Amino acid sequence: MILQKRVLLCSVATVALAAMIQPATAAPWSRGYVVATYEYAFRYGGRAGFERAGDIEPGSDCRHGNSVHFANDKNTEAALKQPFRSQYEIASIARPPGLDQVRAPVETRFQIWNRAITYRAWKRGIETYVNPWAAEDPGQPEVTSKIATGFNLDNDSNTGGFVAEDGERGIDHALYRAWGCDAPWRGNGNATLHLRANDKMQGGLYTMVIRVSGSKDPMNDDNATVEIGYSPDKITKNARGDVATDYSYRILKSEQYTKLKAKIRNGVVETEQVAELHAPRIAWWYNHVGDVDIRKGKIRLEIGADGNAKGLIGGYRNWRELYTENTFSQDGGQQGIREHEDHVALYYALKRNADGTPDPRTGEKMGISSTYRITAMPAYVVDPEKPVGVTVIAADERRKNSFLTIRAATIRSTLTKTVQGVPPGTSEGAFPALERNVDGLPSKDFFLTTLDRPHYDKDIEAAILKRGRGAIFDDPLEVPKPKPQPDKQVRNEAVPTQVADVSKR
Repeated sequence: MILQKRVLLCSVATVALAAMIQPATAAPWSRGYVVATYEYAFRYGGRAGFERAGDIEPGSDCRHGNSVHFANDKNTEAALKQPFRSQYEIASIARPPGLDQVRAPVETRFQIWNRAITYRAWKRGIETYVNPWAAEDPGQPEVTSKIATGFNLDNDSNTGGFVAEDGERGIDHALYRAWGCDAPWRGNGNATLHLRANDKMQGGLYTMVIRVSGSKDPMNDDNATVEIGYSPDKITKNARGDVATDYSYRILKSEQYTKLKAKIRNGVVETEQVAELHAPRIAWWYNHVGDVDIRKGKIRLEIGADGNAKGLIGGYRNWRELYTENTFSQDGGQQGIREHEDHVALYYALKRNADGTPDPRTGEKMGISSTYRITAMPAYVVDPEKPVGVTVIAADERRKNSFLTIRAATIRSTLTKTVQGVPPGTSEGAFPALERNVDGLPSKDFFLTTLDRPHYDKDIEAAILKRGRGAIFDDPLEVPKPKPQPDKQVRNEAVPTQVADVSKR
């Protein structure tokens, strides 16, 4: 009897111990995140403490220097060597005479330079940034480093030309090679345009959220799901101004949204590679918020012990769309002077390094391998109870329409090599900004008659001069086309003209 009791007790203990050792039945789980920082995953090979007025250290990744720019008179003068310009014109543009007699000399010089560098094609009257192929390649310095952050997108270790920090070969990140030495995207956590983009996102321009779910262990699940998308809810900050944790955000599933299968190993989430990956794209103005539209995209997310996450989003972007997003966030001239970059050079760098999504008809590479870096804070990502859409800022819709119109014109121009004019409603060529800043300048008439600018129907021009950029048309498709103007002094650039592609000379 005593022996039977001992055997029974041992059996009960064994069952209890087994229950303790065996995992409990897996239950569905979900973790949400709000993206706190979002930027190109460019590496920085320079010294963090480097300081020199007006310069950024080239660093080990940019041995040939940084981007060409127009922030001083010497650089601007060097860029204006087109055959149709006289030496007197070039010198006068670089150092405008009589600047000390205007109320805002720095602003006036800025607008003169802006207008001049906007027209650098092989002949007068062709706007440079809408038609970059019609200008000579200024030569963007490119990344020389062999190390890059990104993915092996084509599953070929012999392509891509980069090695990851962990030693993986065949990393495809051609955008880094093309633009990694462009000054405003360079820095050790303080690149100008990265800071601006994150500041605007955190300030309410748009919100990106991620939701990871599964049915096993959240740190190890071979059948997980990742959702990434837009939220109509603005990012919430804490008292220190940092992105706050544990707030709720709705996720929009109708656009800027993708659902992917994933596997999780030791807290590292790896998604499948999908034909199309949609999510919000980097933006710092309302005019170019929208869908990032990545082809052959995938996501890697690392969940930290503190619950925060960091990761990469990679795939192929349409390089023409990338060009327009950066160039026309303001206008090409402003970007060239204020941001220290030359978009004609950046255009050629993109074209030269395009490495994916070939056009089935022509074989041209339409995509460029790209990787974005994100950090994210824990949040509750929930489905909306009622239908909701992307936030529309009615007051800025005209400006957004202007961007969409100039983007379409630029893509059409670069695909067909047919000169396109500048649609109304933009600030390209410093129009009408220059007209408003030359009062009191003795050389006013010289610059207004010598320098090219966009020309439109007289009624459109009158409306632009009266009301300013982007404020006259709600629908760009309804904008009346400029009438031909035979006067040689007033060049009509809006009439498409087939010209030679100087990039093939």
